Amino acid sequence: MKFKDLQVMYEEYKEKYGKDAYKHMSNLLIDAKEVHKRDWEKNPTKSGDHEQSWRAFKGKNMQKLILHIIFSEVEELGLRAIDSDKIERTKNLPFELDKVKRNLLIHYGEFGSHLPDVDIIIYDPNSYNIICVVSSKVTLRERIAQTGYWKLKLLQSEVTSHIKVYFITPDEDGTLTRKKPTSKGRAIVEEDLDGSYVLTNIVLEESDRVKLFEHFIDDLQKLILNDIKIKSKMKEKPKGDIEKFID
Repeated sequence: MKFKDLQVMYEEYKEKYGKDAYKHMSNLLIDAKEVHKRDWEKNPTKSGDHEQSWRAFKGKNMQKLILHIIFSEVEELGLRAIDSDKIERTKNLPFELDKVKRNLLIHYGEFGSHLPDVDIIIYDPNSYNIICVVSSKVTLRERIAQTGYWKLKLLQSEVTSHIKVYFITPDEDGTLTRKKPTSKGRAIVEEDLDGSYVLTNIVLEESDRVKLFEHFIDDLQKLILNDIKIKSKMKEKPKGDIEKFID
C-alpha cells in the first residue's frame, strides 16, 4: 500500500460524507489497515510482524494525509502549506523556501541553529512570514510533549514568537475527549500549545484550545487578520531601537 492509495480512500470518504469526512478518520484507518495487510501478506517482512509494519506506515503518512486535506483551503486563503521535510532535507532550496526556513530556525548559541520538529508549515508566500506550524500524529502520546517544547523555544525569539503551534490528530486513544479529569496530554495542549484539532465523530468536550477539526480553517483565517494588525502596529513602531542596541 502506498500513500496514493490512502489519498484515494479519503477522497472516496469525502464523496460519501462530504465536509464531515474528517470525522470518520478512525474508520478510514481501519479500512486502510485491511488493504495494507493484504498487500503486506503478499511480501511479508522477515520479522513477520504486520502490526509493526502498519504502525510505521500509519505514522509516516498521517501528516501527508492531513496536508492533503487542508491544502486547497489553505491556498484559498492566500497562504501555502508545505511538508516540513521540503526545507529540512533539501540542500539547495529555492529562494522562497530558503526564506521560510530562516524564519523558522531556532538558535542554540554555540550549538548552531535548528528547525523545530513539526510536520506542516503554513506561511504567507508574499512576505515569507510563517503563520503556524502543525504536528500531526494518530495519538498524542507520540509527540505532544515534544510539540510543547518547540512552542516554548519559538517563544524565546521575537522573530518566531508569533508562530502558532497546533496539533492535529484523530486522537485514537481518547486523550483529548474530556476536560475533567484532565489527562496529561490535554493539559499540555491547554497550557503549552495554541490548540489541537481533532478528527473524530466521538463527542468531544471542546474548549478554546481543543476543537473539532472543522474549526481549523476558520481559526487560520482569524490568524491572517491578526497578522495584518500586527504588521500595522510594527509600521507605527518608533524608530531608533536598532541604533540603541548597537550603541
